[in-house]
Amino acid sequence: MFKHEKNQSEKRLQQKRNTRTTRRKPPSKNRERLFKRAQEAGIRRRLERCDKKYKQTRSICKVITSLREKYQLKDILTVVKISRSTYMYWQRKEKEENPDSEILEKILEIRKEHEDWGCKRIHGYLIQVIGMKINIKKVHRIIKENNLQVKTYHKRNGRYNSYRGKVGEVADNIIDRNFKSDKPHKKITTDTTEFKYYEKDKSGTYQIKKAYLNPYLDMYNSEIISYSIRKNPNYKAVEEALDKALDVTKDQKDVIYHSDQGWLYQIPRYVNKLKDHGITQSMSRKGNCLDNSIMENFFSLLKQEMYNKKTFYSYEELEQAIIEYIDYYNHKRIKEKLGYMSPVEYRLSKENNKESVKFNKLPFSIEKGSTTKNHANSYVCK
Repeated sequence: MFKHEKNQSEKRLQQKRNTRTTRRKPPSKNRERLFKRAQEAGIRRRLERCDKKYKQTRSICKVITSLREKYQLKDILTVVKISRSTYMYWQRKEKEENPDSEILEKILEIRKEHEDWGCKRIHGYLIQVIGMKINIKKVHRIIKENNLQVKTYHKRNGRYNSYRGKVGEVADNIIDRNFKSDKPHKKITTDTTEFKYYEKDKSGTYQIKKAYLNPYLDMYNSEIISYSIRKNPNYKAVEEALDKALDVTKDQKDVIYHSDQGWLYQIPRYVNKLKDHGITQSMSRKGNCLDNSIMENFFSLLKQEMYNKKTFYSYEELEQAIIEYIDYYNHKRIKEKLGYMSPVEYRLSKENNKESVKFNKLPFSIEKGSTTKNHANSYVCK
């Protein structure tokens, strides 16, 4: 029995050896295959290097195209260290290869005049105004590939607080965060915001000064119907803007004027003026900015898109910038909730019973009569 088992074990070992030898391939063939693989790997590495260089040059040329809006081509090429012929070659190649060149041109045209418009707003403009059929993902991709993302600017400014306790009559919160209105000039809101600018004193050193904006906003279409700009946050500034707002809303009944609990909106002169015009007063709860979030949203847009980008060295410079922005906001800045129309266009389209109003032209310019200056620093928007 022992011999029989030994023979069987020897047979198994021999079978294993045979299988191992059969699995192995001839060394000559292995060497040939390894050599071919090594050659292929070397070629691939070269192609990858070329591809990286190709992509790098192509992306640099895309950046140059985006910078041409602000700088001269000669200066850009000197800094980037790329020859003019290389750039022109890639530009021609881009036009031949890029099927999105027409869309990119439209986006660049929009960005020249509306540098703060993001992907959503540009997409809405391309569909509603230009009439293009395009997916928002495609617009996002083109913006990202061409480094056209919106730059945001932030300043650490102290928040202006007009609350001085209970100095007069505090109204109920009638609006109660219901900012929707089915008719224009029915629900109006107001608030005060602070701006800083620099001014030279007698010794020639710059001193920080402050200016205050008091706008009145229509909740129907987020339009600024009147505003005042003053160096001091006093009642006279609020009264000037209020008088113009009352003149705009005088034809409506059951009008509500909303504000926070600032001392200017509590004093008898302000409260009685609203009562004399048959207007119901509404106030946010104490320390609750969300109760007037529609006004806070406008202040945020104003500061992000205009104020935070620049340092102002005179009151007149700051005042002019605010006037121009409010005119732009009312007449040119489209909103998604308004069907990609500006506040004024939306109101006019509803008044004329039109489905949509298209822009006559893209470039922004201040229209004569769109804002008229009254008194020293009070404005009414038409």
